[in-house]
Amino acid sequence: MQWHSCSFSELDSGTLYQILQLRVDVFVVEQNCPYPELDGKDLLPGTLHLYLQNEQKVLAYARILPPGASYADNPSLGRICVAQSARQLALGKELVRRSIELAEQQWPANPIRISAQCYLQRFYEGFGFIACSESYLEDNIPHLEMLRPV
Repeated sequence: MQWHSCSFSELDSGTLYQILQLRVDVFVVEQNCPYPELDGKDLLPGTLHLYLQNEQKVLAYARILPPGASYADNPSLGRICVAQSARQLALGKELVRRSIELAEQQWPANPIRISAQCYLQRFYEGFGFIACSESYLEDNIPHLEMLRPV
């Protein structure tokens, strides 16, 4: 297994397919939540794609967005997911740790903002994120905005 980070233009078609398949499997199928998965943010300059891949498929993925993509002044993390078949490997913490590291390298003076599913609030607090909004529905799933100070 190997971790990779790259821009959209650096993704080969097979890897891109695997990433999109994982995102749809987790966010659309598992969570029974039809929403527009292809939102144009994957292509934005500065967007990074972090993923863990073995010989067969992508096992974990996160998207690191530049300031202005989702939040005016802050970079953000999103589409954080681990394949159902790999969840017993405890990859989520390493995925978030590496995502934060990449965001801090790219935008060192900026806090990181996320829209987290409410049930993951404590998980993200373990990485220094602080809730900064009330709960709200996003695609019919309770979320809250969280900020990780510099």
